Amino acid sequence: MTIQKIKNTIDNGIGKKVNIVFNGSRNKKEYYKGEIIETYNYIFIVKLDSLEKKSFSYSDVLTSTIKLYFDK
Repeated sequence: MTIQKIKNTIDNGIGKKVNIVFNGSRNKKEYYKGEIIETYNYIFIVKLDSLEKKSFSYSDVLTSTIKLYFDK
């Protein structure tokens, strides 16, 4: 998968609910639930259910640092 395909998938997911698994250092995982609200050239913004906003890069998805799961 390329960064352009990842960006297109995330662009199409604006306004949709998403579950995010962040694979941190030392096998620590963080779980987030929210909605994709904005996309930019190198990053995208997720508004979490806790009303906090987090940004992630498309390269994080490419390298499996984060995994996205869209709600159906």
